[in-house]
Amino acid sequence: MGVRGLQGFVGSTCPHICTVVNIQELAERHRNKYPGCPPTIVVDAMCCLRYWYTPESWICGGQWREYFSALRDFVAAFTSAGIKLIFFFDGMVEPGKRDEWVKRRLKNNREISKIFHYIKSKRDQPGRNMFFIPSGLAIFTRFALKSLGQETFCSLQEADYEVASYGLQHNCLGILGEDTDYLIYDTCPYFSIGDLCLETLETIMLCRDKLCESLGLHVADLPLLACLLGNDITPEGMFESFRYKCLSSYASVKENAGKKGNIILAVSDYISKVLHLHQGEKKIEEMLPLGPNKALFYKGVASYLLPGQKSPWLVQKPKGTMADKRVGSLNPESKQEVPMCVDPESKQEVSVCSDPESMQEVPMCMDPESNQEASMCTDPESKQEVPMCTDPESKQEASIYAYPEVKQKLPPETEAEFNLEVLMCTHPEIKQEDTMDMEPEIKQVAMVSDSEILKVAKMNHVHSESYLVYNIMSSGEIECSNTLEDELDQALPSQAFIYRPVRQRVYWLLLGDWKDGANTGPVVKEWFVYPGNPLKQPDLVRPLQMTVQGGTPSLEVLWLSQEPAAQARRLDTLLACFNLSSSREELQAVESPLRALCCLLIYLFVQVDTLSLEDLHAFIAQALCLQGKSTSQLMNLQLDYINSRAVQLGSLLVRGLTTLVLVNSACGFPWTTSEFMPWNVFDGKLFHQKYLQSEKGYAVEVLLEQNRSWLTKFHNLKTVVCKACSKENRRIVGRTHWNSHYTGRLGRQGSSSHRTGSTHGHPGQPWRDQGSGGRQYEHDQWRRY
Repeated sequence: MGVRGLQGFVGSTCPHICTVVNIQELAERHRNKYPGCPPTIVVDAMCCLRYWYTPESWICGGQWREYFSALRDFVAAFTSAGIKLIFFFDGMVEPGKRDEWVKRRLKNNREISKIFHYIKSKRDQPGRNMFFIPSGLAIFTRFALKSLGQETFCSLQEADYEVASYGLQHNCLGILGEDTDYLIYDTCPYFSIGDLCLETLETIMLCRDKLCESLGLHVADLPLLACLLGNDITPEGMFESFRYKCLSSYASVKENAGKKGNIILAVSDYISKVLHLHQGEKKIEEMLPLGPNKALFYKGVASYLLPGQKSPWLVQKPKGTMADKRVGSLNPESKQEVPMCVDPESKQEVSVCSDPESMQEVPMCMDPESNQEASMCTDPESKQEVPMCTDPESKQEASIYAYPEVKQKLPPETEAEFNLEVLMCTHPEIKQEDTMDMEPEIKQVAMVSDSEILKVAKMNHVHSESYLVYNIMSSGEIECSNTLEDELDQALPSQAFIYRPVRQRVYWLLLGDWKDGANTGPVVKEWFVYPGNPLKQPDLVRPLQMTVQGGTPSLEVLWLSQEPAAQARRLDTLLACFNLSSSREELQAVESPLRALCCLLIYLFVQVDTLSLEDLHAFIAQALCLQGKSTSQLMNLQLDYINSRAVQLGSLLVRGLTTLVLVNSACGFPWTTSEFMPWNVFDGKLFHQKYLQSEKGYAVEVLLEQNRSWLTKFHNLKTVVCKACSKENRRIVGRTHWNSHYTGRLGRQGSSSHRTGSTHGHPGQPWRDQGSGGRQYEHDQWRRY
């Protein structure tokens, strides 16, 4: 993340770049200088997750009540100071940054292996130095912030660009995050989340003007420096020999700067003394060894240019074709970009100063709330993304289709317009083959053809109201990061495989047109992390047909219909995605918020034979006991030891809850999101406690803490799950009834404990390594029936 080596350089070699500031004081000055424009901080939420997650326990699946409380305190600290917060989350991974994404995921895999080695040897949680954020944290943080009344946006590209652009266009007080790219963007001030003291609102402000002064550069030179040093677009190795050449001829080496620090100084010196000397006379590629990487290099430099900005290192584009078209209004219905605030006396647009101490210009000011279109959802808790579909009249396979009218209304996803229109026009020496690595980003395409559904889906995606639906329907490519799974444990399948049949049915629902007469359907690219997957290429997964009573309803009916019968159709479709249509009546009788959890438990126990009666008792008992626990009680809960299997089960359940978010939004929101928010149905430590007790054979009354009022509910929930499983020929038994081969499946024995139609893993390894790298999945290979 960010520019290679710059964070360490700033901390060790140029500490004067970092200034301690009091955000509340800066806000007061801003308020006095610009009456009527509330001081606003735009937050890069992905950078803040580690800071926000303050609970001591992180290994058991997440302390969600504690986490929600921490978020509430964070918001309250700024609200009480009169500071408005705007949150941005990454909405997708840009194709050009996929390699970097994979690199980090593989690194995480190695860290997870160390975590499980520690757990099994010490029977304890590792120290904070091995901290790994709980699964689903980013997804559920969006919903938590929205429930706290905060404006939360989901990006259509890497979030840092939209964060920087929003900060510039709205004259924000600053950006709160932890990414050195914010030193490179010419935008509002950059505040460190890692150094924030919430009680005093003091933190470190990193000043790009002082950085330029130290390096002898102009602010407009920083994107060039970032690309030469290496960032998420230009790999670090691309200019490695060039950097060492600069270092070898650099005469002012500093002993305290270290090797990386001196490289930054040397490259900056080359820019200021050599490149500046010939600037305007020679093209940049005549002065730098770009070789075959010209297109990627230009793309990297252009990626830092915010709307309206230009770079002296790029031949300028015709108006309206580069960065000023990259990010539009956050209001999907607006055909114009959000205007800057104008000085009532001069009637001119004003620029934005990057130093809050010297702000003299009149700010951009807009009430974001007044420019948001009302959500399609009537229940404020069920606002989620609405998917895009194919034209029901079409008899052809889902086509690749571009939507220029939507492109004008919503933030464009990539800088593709610059890539071809500008690079190949202003740099004719760049040939078509030079842009091959940029090809996936040249056009924003969609796998569906209903523009109205597409428009609504995009709006809901931008407003952070759902998960994955827009990605599936716009690009047919999704990803899921690491989960705490033990690669050495062969008894539990990866969550990527357990929930894949559900996702396949969702693909059938969302990409529906192809099934009317098409021989082959669309393929969704899944970048899911699981043990044994080298992530060299995505798994190619095809939709799986599902059966809904009365026929599969159209997306228009599911998402747009106001008819009373539509809600029942939505629920029917949701249950069909989990293949639980036969248990509709029993699930409807379960009270909220346990209904969604019960649905998930049925699916899990039908899918995974190695789940036992003791596991079911632990899941149900923790959900019931959670209803009577305060946050402080959960915080003070102590565990005798940590069990590696329970760690995996906790993460498995949370991944199931994120799958429910996907299915619920795809089906038109038959359930409110509160039903499957983890702080309402799951607590990691509490589940771990119940698991350890159940494993030791404790009576149900002990698991329920002698609360008789929960005993009836416990048995009712257990009956619903067991009855539903028995319909699928799955009998849930205790571990004492197992033999070395028994899987819990009536009339079936064998070593496999996950219902698979065909196993593609290694012998004795039924789930690991399934589907790695591009294998196409045309059928539900994980069905147990």
